Amino acid sequence: MFLTLAACTDLRDFRGDWRGARVGEAAVLRQGMDGAATAELAIEQIDEQHLGAELTIDGLVRPTSITSVAGADADVLAGLTFAGSPLHVYLAFVDVPDGNGQAVAMIALYDDRRVEVRVMRGGGAPLYGIFALRESRG
Repeated sequence: MFLTLAACTDLRDFRGDWRGARVGEAAVLRQGMDGAATAELAIEQIDEQHLGAELTIDGLVRPTSITSVAGADADVLAGLTFAGSPLHVYLAFVDVPDGNGQAVAMIALYDDRRVEVRVMRGGGAPLYGIFALRESRG
């Protein structure tokens, strides 16, 4: 039984391509984003201290490399939890080419083989979007 549990929670198993739609219909959950937008996340490097990936969001973020924030990975922030009890949460900054600065990307991994990406930014050009990703096959 221990071997099965360990295999399910090995973060390296999340390497690969993930894709999914934006979720949430309330206006505050889709600020600055097309309601039909999808996100793609190609996880290239991952362990408990680091995430390296390429993120794309339709109409918002061109394919761009993201790296988790080392300080957050070494802090209690890496253990963030909320409904659904993610296995691990990474925080990263993502360049948004709209001239209004970067956004924060929060990437949460779940033991049922799904990934959620939240993208948020405050200020005069707020962004907020939640994307539910599943493994992309082919």
